[in-house]
Amino acid sequence: MARLGRGGFLALAVVFHLVYILSIFDIYFVSPIVHGMRSWGSEGYDAPAKRLVLVIGDGLRADKAFQSFPNPTPENPTAEDLIPRPLAPFLRSRVLEHGTFGVSHTRVPTESRPGHVALIAGLYEDVSAVATGWKINPVGFDSVFNRSRHTWSWGSPDILPMFSMGAVPGRVDADYYDAEFEDFTKDAVHLDTWVFDKVKAMFEEAKTNATLNDMLRQDKLVFFLHLLGLDTTGHGFRPYSKEYLHNIKIVDQGVKEIYELIQAFYDDDDTAYVFTADHGMSDWGSHGDGHPDNTRTPLITWGSGIAKPITTPGKIAPGHADNYSSDWGLQHVQRHDVDQADVAALMAYLAGLDFPVNSVGELPLSYLDAPIEQKSQAALTNAREVLEMYAVKEADKQRTELRYQPFHAFAGDGKSVADRIQQIELAISKEEHQQSITMSKHLLQDGLQGLRYLQTYDWFFLRVLITLGYLGWVAYAFTTVIDVHVLHGGSPTDRSAVSLAIFSSILVLLYASFVISESPVTYYAYAFFPVYFWEEVYAKRNGLASGLKALFGGIVGAESVAFGLEAFIFVAALEGFVQSYFHRTIFTVCYIVGAFWPMLYGMEFIFANQSIVLPWAAGCLTLSTFTLLPVVKIENANTVSSGGLLMLAVGILYLAFEQKITSKSRSGQSKSQVAPLSQAIMGCQIGVVALTILVTRSSISSIQAKRGLPLGNQAVGWLCLISSLVLPFVHRLAPNNHYLHRLMVIFLTFSPSFILLSTSYEGLFYFTFCSTLLMWIRLEHAIHIHTTSTTSTNGGISQPPSRASTITTTTPNNTDLIPPSPRPNRQNLVEARTTRTLTTSDFRTSLIFLFLLQSAFFSTGNIASVSTFSLDAVSRLIPIFDPFSQGALLILKIIIPFALISAALGILNRRLGLKSSALTMVVMGVGDYIVTRFFWMVKDEGSWLDIGTTISHFVIGSVLSVFVAGLEGLSELLIAGVDVSETVMDDKSRKTVDTRKTSNGSARSTDTIKADKQDERPVID
Repeated sequence: MARLGRGGFLALAVVFHLVYILSIFDIYFVSPIVHGMRSWGSEGYDAPAKRLVLVIGDGLRADKAFQSFPNPTPENPTAEDLIPRPLAPFLRSRVLEHGTFGVSHTRVPTESRPGHVALIAGLYEDVSAVATGWKINPVGFDSVFNRSRHTWSWGSPDILPMFSMGAVPGRVDADYYDAEFEDFTKDAVHLDTWVFDKVKAMFEEAKTNATLNDMLRQDKLVFFLHLLGLDTTGHGFRPYSKEYLHNIKIVDQGVKEIYELIQAFYDDDDTAYVFTADHGMSDWGSHGDGHPDNTRTPLITWGSGIAKPITTPGKIAPGHADNYSSDWGLQHVQRHDVDQADVAALMAYLAGLDFPVNSVGELPLSYLDAPIEQKSQAALTNAREVLEMYAVKEADKQRTELRYQPFHAFAGDGKSVADRIQQIELAISKEEHQQSITMSKHLLQDGLQGLRYLQTYDWFFLRVLITLGYLGWVAYAFTTVIDVHVLHGGSPTDRSAVSLAIFSSILVLLYASFVISESPVTYYAYAFFPVYFWEEVYAKRNGLASGLKALFGGIVGAESVAFGLEAFIFVAALEGFVQSYFHRTIFTVCYIVGAFWPMLYGMEFIFANQSIVLPWAAGCLTLSTFTLLPVVKIENANTVSSGGLLMLAVGILYLAFEQKITSKSRSGQSKSQVAPLSQAIMGCQIGVVALTILVTRSSISSIQAKRGLPLGNQAVGWLCLISSLVLPFVHRLAPNNHYLHRLMVIFLTFSPSFILLSTSYEGLFYFTFCSTLLMWIRLEHAIHIHTTSTTSTNGGISQPPSRASTITTTTPNNTDLIPPSPRPNRQNLVEARTTRTLTTSDFRTSLIFLFLLQSAFFSTGNIASVSTFSLDAVSRLIPIFDPFSQGALLILKIIIPFALISAALGILNRRLGLKSSALTMVVMGVGDYIVTRFFWMVKDEGSWLDIGTTISHFVIGSVLSVFVAGLEGLSELLIAGVDVSETVMDDKSRKTVDTRKTSNGSARSTDTIKADKQDERPVID
């Protein structure tokens, strides 16, 4: 096969990792939806209620619904207002006197769409559906609404359409407000009062509209009230704010009014009421992951068919063993916890509807006010509905598998589904109802386990295949690094007809099994990559052996012990990076160690490079504090402004002293004044930073005062964001290719974005991180010069750069943001550049790069999920809820540090005399150690917090690997044409040395450069 070039390798890396990210969905998130089942519903008994009212307080945490607080918004504050009291007295009265309550436990992702699907359809939709659409129904699942005679719904345009569009035409009426109502910068109470007013208006209209009145008098009706105010307020002001607590009062009062309205309209007791939430909310106003604050929601039911509360005065009632409800004042009332999907089964039973055919919920019998014989029949019907899905899935799996292995619970004599149903019916006929209920529960649980068995049928095979793919990539990447950066592409391939036949046969057999099993197309890609990678490694085995000998062949005796210790530290560091996803303080330890790492090169090196080592140590020690700061960040205008002022100060100081700072440049620009136009353009960038600070402070003040986001602030904010990203291109008019100038342009380019999108100390991190990156470039260069001169003087150390071979390459000039100025006596089409091979010391540089990459993502936030990132900042630009636009801004904030790292990496490659892709390719190989570890850490059992966290870790680790490939291309864009030359003094000879003309990246005297100037022939040792 043809050898892939640098671009081909990076493209392959991106495609491979993106494809393998999909494996997590094929393994853990296969859609549970199947079709072709018959429906099951109430048989042999009357429906407990003629109609059902479902109220969902979007984003309402269970604890906030029941806890007591001082009056958050007193009209005339008195001492009595400071006394804690329940904020939802009406709902509390339902719990104490009229109905049954508990905690509904959601699953990840704790977002609005999957939460509502679980509540109304009874199924846990696969996580990929969150990205499919918020306002549509991309898959045809059944729902309680679809089973009703008619459903009226009011609320958000983000939720209602996906149920009305997925139902029988005309069965579900959806009345929702415009998206512009969902303004995160204002009090969102009006979102809920709009819903209450619409419900009142409909019942008022029914008094004069005979058609509507007749429809409302029918049975099997559902009324759905979606209250988004709590979620919007929680995002904007946090769930502990007075605004959120006041919204709870509004919701409680509104539910009370609607209850009284419906009771008066029907004048009967045939209405059942269910109040719950789709998800909770974290203390910092976000949701999405499996944190308990996000997964625990209230469930309060009362009305027709609902059991009355079970109380134990003076004692703690059952259900409170976890102490979660210890401060609710309800410990004498029995708590009945359920899984979120169980609510759909409960609602279907209450309204006399068939269970949704895709429902996996278990009917919570403790909520029912029904005789035991009716409960036993309902439990059996519930089990049959689940087993109907199992039968369809099993038949489909039997059809596509060569040797199907049935689920053990239903295999054997007397264990079949039909046999067990017959046994339950026999118990019911003998009026052994409690026993039949127990048997039905066991049958339903076995049915759910059977569904899981069928859904995970291919897990072991897929896990092995994916692991072979990741290991193959690591081996392939390392082989390519050896070939390109050690042997300079001189490694021949050695294939035989036998080896090709073996690898081809393996691929053909895998593909044949996929065809028979009707596997998804992604399975073919999962199989192709490991076969391709391992075949390439086998074909280049001789070159791999030669490269390993070239790298490590000279390490003998005592050096081998030292090298073994270095290798152990390298692997331990990689494992440390894995553990840092769980313990952020590991970043702190790494930064502290890094601050003192230069001391390993001796005090002579420290004293000779104080201006580099001391700022590096200060930067590392400062960065070590960020992972000790709390993840929960409260919006603070002063902290945001402080970070912005530091950025502004750096820009002003550089502009004032640019001539002096860049005076060491050999490009000739140091001999003349810096172009006034260049300074003017940079001055504009600095002005944008200053304007961004002012508008951000103004926006924060307005939003916190609940005045909303002024249109002028929004316009100026967008102007700052866009102009900051456009101004760098204006530097084309006055090119300055000094690497310090380029880094400052990039720093000022992203400063306004970071100020606009920060809520607290992120700007301070940005400033410190950028400063440390600059010191890292200079420190690595100083170490390289030091070790090179030491090697040439003393005859070698354990990592001798002088062992590296050299090669002079010609590459086309790149089009850049700032194109290179014409050079005398040199063609504009090509530019000669001398590079060296990789050495073992470069692996240490790659490790630091990988660490900085992880730190850039995790130093200012948690790593469980993207829900950690607050919407406070993006509301300064997009105050109206728009998940994809707001998410795009959050992603921009996340990737800004990566742009800085890419520029630093590109400059460092050049200053060390390496090819531009050398360090990147090393990182992309070793980085998949982290991904593979996370792949096997993924949990499918245990708490949803554990499951969601491990899945998030795998996805984040995989995406970072893709970022590394993207950084290589971004690096070329940001630093193409940059001049990294610098005149320095040798530590011992005090002669002028220059690294730019040195063939292997080491420092040489000016005399030597002149002597070698005429001979730049490619040399491969």
